[in-house]
Amino acid sequence: MSKELKKPDDLKRLSAIKDNLILRSHIIREIRSCFYHDGFLEIETPVAIKAPAPEDYINAPQAGAHFLRSSPELQMKRMVAAGYHKIFQIGQCFREGEIGNRHNVEFTMLEWYETKQNYLGLMEFLKKIIFKTVVRVKGTPLVNFRGQEIDFSLDWDVFTIREAFKKFADTDPETAIANDEFEIILVEKIEPNLPKDRGVLLKDYPSSMAALSKINDKCPETAERCELYLGGIEISNAYSELVDYNEQIIRFAKAHATRKRQGLPEYQEDNDFFDALKYGIDDFAGCALGIDRLVMVISDAPDIKSVNSFTEF
Repeated sequence: MSKELKKPDDLKRLSAIKDNLILRSHIIREIRSCFYHDGFLEIETPVAIKAPAPEDYINAPQAGAHFLRSSPELQMKRMVAAGYHKIFQIGQCFREGEIGNRHNVEFTMLEWYETKQNYLGLMEFLKKIIFKTVVRVKGTPLVNFRGQEIDFSLDWDVFTIREAFKKFADTDPETAIANDEFEIILVEKIEPNLPKDRGVLLKDYPSSMAALSKINDKCPETAERCELYLGGIEISNAYSELVDYNEQIIRFAKAHATRKRQGLPEYQEDNDFFDALKYGIDDFAGCALGIDRLVMVISDAPDIKSVNSFTEF
């Protein structure tokens, strides 16, 4: 290698974040170890797919006649229907136009599913995974992130969405939804004021925001959906999964209509996914976790580009 040539900017960036990428490798290794130890099967599903799940404000980049997946969700759920009871996957996902300190068009997702489990059960498992991973890679449950110490040995604070809106924004979810301000209030008033010394769980979203989660049988106004925050940053999203074929058709139809109104690309229906629902799936739960964001917190990195080598977007 010539010492006379000026080092390209990309090589400078990669050199500068080498310690973070080494830590990232250790974190992913420990996460895998936790899943293997608990009897999960690691699987892979296609990155290029024909029919992404229709979601508000999330666009899968087009790749020829296919799309780059924004999530492996529908493909993994088909595997659950085929009899795979405990599966996980760590792989690349893509979301068009998502650029910022916490977002990148290409990112790494951990996603897992377990039958005969619900969203809160998955969160208990996730707490153990993160605690063990932090202790193994850092030698302590204490992590400094943006000047605040996070203690991963502490119990998580848990708020229902209703409690969080009342405590941090002095309003309720229904009013926020009616005024089309739910996401704005969540991002601008609630997330910045969540406790920073430990994990925080926001749970029981309004039923109108159920996405692919099931409605709570005991409280039909809410969905069995929750999100984990570390240092005020959303890290993961978990559902008790919807397994009702007819209800899923209705929800996807609404999502397709919303995307059309928003002028977003139209997707074809994933008929294999609906065939799986029609065939029948045991009750199960699923969770998606952003590996890049978790590494960002554990390494106290300033942004998501400081913890990955993705430079193509």
